[in-house]
Amino acid sequence: MSANTAIRDEPEHIRSLLTRLHTESKAQEAAITRDDYNKASIHEVMRDKFIALDEDKAHYIYQLLRATGATTIVEAGTSFGVSTIYLALAANANSKANGKTPVVVATEHEPTKAARAREHWQQCGEDVVKAIDLRVGDLRETLKTNLENVDFLLLDIWTPMALPTLKLVQPKLRHGALIIADNTVMAKDSYKEFLDYVRAPGSGFIDTTVPFEGGLELLVYAPSQ
Repeated sequence: MSANTAIRDEPEHIRSLLTRLHTESKAQEAAITRDDYNKASIHEVMRDKFIALDEDKAHYIYQLLRATGATTIVEAGTSFGVSTIYLALAANANSKANGKTPVVVATEHEPTKAARAREHWQQCGEDVVKAIDLRVGDLRETLKTNLENVDFLLLDIWTPMALPTLKLVQPKLRHGALIIADNTVMAKDSYKEFLDYVRAPGSGFIDTTVPFEGGLELLVYAPSQ
């Protein structure tokens, strides 16, 4: 997908910002070496990195959100807030069409990353800022309250946290809600428990793997009861 195609009707200054942030994220990732992991833990290596959702995946998610009219969205793993901008743009656009209040519940464990995310959202403008409810800390605590009728859940997080997060949010998902999990092919071993859970008979999830780089899992929550 060419740059900014899906969001061509969004404000130009936001599209330019997103292009710049994606470029910076890719440059950071390209500069990471195997030796970096020998010198520090994965958390220490990633603490100051974007690790942003790939641009083509972000555009795909924006389209899914617009197609479904989602306005209540949860993001597990906000980092520097790049993908959150797409979520807020879509929620705001859908709100204008259906009259529902746009809310993007964003979660981030690292306070320094949360601060950078806020800076990026401020550059987008008040509409984006107002749509985002940023919860800093352990999401297993921050997502326990003030969460209802979730339309969409984005799991772009440390893979061992994917299943605990899904189980925590699952009771709050509306029937027909969508869930996206990133890099399920590249990190299939780490995702094994998650995939076993959502693919089990009677789980209530309809699952498919979308063939983006690294894999992207698309789930529909449609329990029989």
